[in-house]
Amino acid sequence: AAIEALRKQSALVLELAQNDPRLEVSYLQTIEKFGDAQLAPLKDIKGLVRLNLRGQAVTDDLTKHLEGLKDLTHLHLEKTKITDKGLEQLKGLENLEYLNLYGTEITDAGLVHLEGLKKLKSLYLWQTKVTDEGVKKLQAALPMLKIVRGT
Repeated sequence: AAIEALRKQSALVLELAQNDPRLEVSYLQTIEKFGDAQLAPLKDIKGLVRLNLRGQAVTDDLTKHLEGLKDLTHLHLEKTKITDKGLEQLKGLENLEYLNLYGTEITDAGLVHLEGLKKLKSLYLWQTKVTDEGVKKLQAALPMLKIVRGT
């Protein structure tokens, strides 16, 4: 039922591979009134490991729907309206390996919320307000993390 609800909201719900029943949910088309209706069904999706919200009107308030997605390994939030406050909701995503925050309003203050994500391997921060100092601090907390800032 949750998968059907997502599909009605223009979400693409796919298995990762033929022999891998874990799921990826992507919103490929920009939805004008993106909100709770698109994200609320996510909590009922078993095996959701990849979520692509790129370019959608995801706000800090909407990140509450991401909080319980413990299986999530990949999260695309690039070009969304998320700020440091929204990153606070991500700190419980202990299996997160990939996070793309390109083109957001994230600053050094928000990176603090990522320090507990021990499995995080790739973080994309170009076109954000993060400084060298913020990157250095996060890198010290997560030495295995590859941080890409672009130019």
